[in-house]
Amino acid sequence: MLKAKLGMSPIAWWNDDLPELSDDVSLEECLRQSRSAGFTGMELGQRFPTNPDEMLPILRAADVTLCGGWFSGTLVDEDLSANKDRIQPMIELFKAVDAPCIVYGEVARSIQGNRAAPLNTKPVLTDDEMTAYARKLTEFGEWCAEQGMPLSYHHHMGAVVQFQHELDAFMAASGEGIPLLLDAGHLAFAGGDPLAAIDKHHARITHVHVKDIRRSVTDALDRDKESFLDAVIKGAFTVPGDGSLDFGAIVQRCADYGYEGWFVVEAEQDPVANPPQKMAEVGHAELMRVMTAAGYEVIS
Repeated sequence: MLKAKLGMSPIAWWNDDLPELSDDVSLEECLRQSRSAGFTGMELGQRFPTNPDEMLPILRAADVTLCGGWFSGTLVDEDLSANKDRIQPMIELFKAVDAPCIVYGEVARSIQGNRAAPLNTKPVLTDDEMTAYARKLTEFGEWCAEQGMPLSYHHHMGAVVQFQHELDAFMAASGEGIPLLLDAGHLAFAGGDPLAAIDKHHARITHVHVKDIRRSVTDALDRDKESFLDAVIKGAFTVPGDGSLDFGAIVQRCADYGYEGWFVVEAEQDPVANPPQKMAEVGHAELMRVMTAAGYEVIS
């Protein structure tokens, strides 16, 4: 039987890019709420300590493990050495707490954190730039793995790898040294097909974000005027079971290719309109339903 673990991102409680969409709760309360909903992992967030001697007792007290965390990479514009210097402390922290991977998100040239930048102004790489970028990421991923902590590459709205054709080009030009984080919500928001992406890239998927979208929101956006952050504020994202994507099909397709590992709910939205603990419970119930149907044993 295939084995899976269920985690969450703290972005449901605290939004780094949109402080107004943050709940005033402590790290301990965030972990308590997530764990009470059934999740056994949490990705790194702004209120986590950066010292493993401080982090490990908090995680153990909550009966939760660190299941990943975002690194803001700049390899589109900056060299390997600058990124190596910035990620090295994170590698040491993640090794010390036995995290599975670091999530690489490209922020150079990205508009994802700029509310003044409409969605249709996202950066676009030429074919040659994409090839060079993918090769650089492969080298960086190989180096991180040699240090003892693998990366998982996060395609993302507003970034240089957003659309499905960009993901395909990046994957074609990169190598196994840079595994893939599949984010169903980001790909669907960009007009892509998560099932087709799994079919094409399953051999390199090492981490999965089960982010759902509200298609009524994403379809109504004026992408010449509204930004990624505007979309978040309007409620573009939510948890499985509360949105438009068929996670039964998505999880089944992962199972078809033998994927084992973390499925992480990352759903940034207004915590007042969508209380994080309640949404965590909705997401967990839906994931347990579709995981069971797909033949997964969820490790708790």
